[in-house]
Amino acid sequence: MAEIVNLNRARKARAKVDAKRTAEANRLTFGRTKAERLTTQTERERDAARLDGHKLEKPDDA
Repeated sequence: MAEIVNLNRARKARAKVDAKRTAEANRLTFGRTKAERLTTQTERERDAARLDGHKLEKPDDA
Protein backbone atom coordinates (compact mmCIF):
# COMPACT_ATOMS: atom_id res chain seq x y z
CA MET A 1 0.00 0.00 0.00
CA ALA A 2 1.20 3.54 -0.72
CA GLU A 3 2.57 5.79 1.96
CA ILE A 4 0.29 8.61 3.06
CA VAL A 5 1.88 12.00 2.39
CA ASN A 6 0.84 15.25 4.00
CA LEU A 7 0.79 17.59 0.99
CA ASN A 8 1.21 20.69 3.14
CA ARG A 9 4.41 19.29 4.69
CA ALA A 10 5.71 18.23 1.28
CA ARG A 11 5.06 21.71 -0.13
CA LYS A 12 6.82 23.37 2.80
CA ALA A 13 9.79 21.00 2.55
CA ARG A 14 10.16 21.74 -1.17
CA ALA A 15 9.97 25.50 -0.47
CA LYS A 16 12.65 25.13 2.21
CA VAL A 17 15.00 23.36 -0.21
CA ASP A 18 14.41 26.06 -2.84
CA ALA A 19 15.10 28.80 -0.27
CA LYS A 20 18.36 27.13 0.74
CA ARG A 21 19.44 26.90 -2.89
CA THR A 22 18.64 30.59 -3.45
CA ALA A 23 20.47 31.57 -0.26
CA GLU A 24 23.58 29.68 -1.36
CA ALA A 25 23.58 31.47 -4.71
CA ASN A 26 23.16 34.83 -2.97
CA ARG A 27 26.03 34.09 -0.58
CA LEU A 28 28.28 33.42 -3.54
CA THR A 29 27.15 36.58 -5.32
CA PHE A 30 26.80 39.12 -2.53
CA GLY A 31 28.70 37.63 0.39
CA ARG A 32 32.05 39.33 -0.22
CA THR A 33 33.62 42.27 1.54
CA LYS A 34 34.29 45.55 -0.21
CA ALA A 35 38.04 44.86 -0.09
CA GLU A 36 37.56 41.51 -1.86
CA ARG A 37 35.41 43.12 -4.56
CA LEU A 38 37.95 45.90 -5.12
CA THR A 39 40.82 43.40 -5.28
CA THR A 40 38.98 41.31 -7.88
CA GLN A 41 38.11 44.40 -9.92
CA THR A 42 41.73 45.62 -9.83
CA GLU A 43 43.02 42.21 -10.92
CA ARG A 44 40.56 42.08 -13.83
CA GLU A 45 41.51 45.57 -14.99
CA ARG A 46 45.23 44.74 -14.74
CA ASP A 47 44.75 41.49 -16.69
CA ALA A 48 42.73 43.29 -19.38
CA ALA A 49 45.41 45.98 -19.72
CA ARG A 50 48.13 43.35 -19.96
CA LEU A 51 46.20 41.47 -22.63
CA ASP A 52 45.61 44.66 -24.63
CA GLY A 53 49.32 45.43 -24.41
CA HIS A 54 50.17 42.11 -26.07
CA LYS A 55 47.80 42.51 -29.00
CA LEU A 56 49.38 43.06 -32.39
CA GLU A 57 48.27 45.90 -34.60
CA LYS A 58 47.11 45.06 -38.12
CA PRO A 59 49.11 46.89 -40.78
CA ASP A 60 47.08 49.01 -43.18
CA ASP A 61 47.18 47.47 -46.67
CA ALA A 62 45.80 50.57 -48.39
